Amino acid sequence: MPTISMEEAPPAFSSANAGVPGGSGSPTAFMEQIFKPIPPAQPKPKPEAATVPAPAKPITVSQGVQEAKILKRVVPGYPPLARQARVSGTVRLIGVIARDGTMQQLQLVSGHPLLVDAALSAVRQWIYRPTLLNGQAVEVIAPIDVIFSLSQ
Repeated sequence: MPTISMEEAPPAFSSANAGVPGGSGSPTAFMEQIFKPIPPAQPKPKPEAATVPAPAKPITVSQGVQEAKILKRVVPGYPPLARQARVSGTVRLIGVIARDGTMQQLQLVSGHPLLVDAALSAVRQWIYRPTLLNGQAVEVIAPIDVIFSLSQ
């Protein structure tokens, strides 16, 4: 007859003792830490619309930027005396354009004296689309060149 011997049974498995020695604890506790329910996100308050006041003084823009905004351009007539004297050239001006797009001020920078009056008269009638900064119309300072060519 076979002999049966009694040996000690292995220790019982307990989740409290599971895991790696020195580790984070039981796998169940670890899984609960990983898969915690995420609380619903709180809606962020909407920032109040910050109203930025329009600048107190006009802003300076380039000639190319302002040229693209011309709505009405009056072409200057060639002064008869300048045509007879065969005078041509560029009259350079600096203009302050109001918030409504009309010409507010003009200052002569350079140009032949026979051409200046015709250039000033024409440019005073120009109308621009208003320039917006932060959604508000602003005054701008822009260089303006009026070219007089005898081929006109």
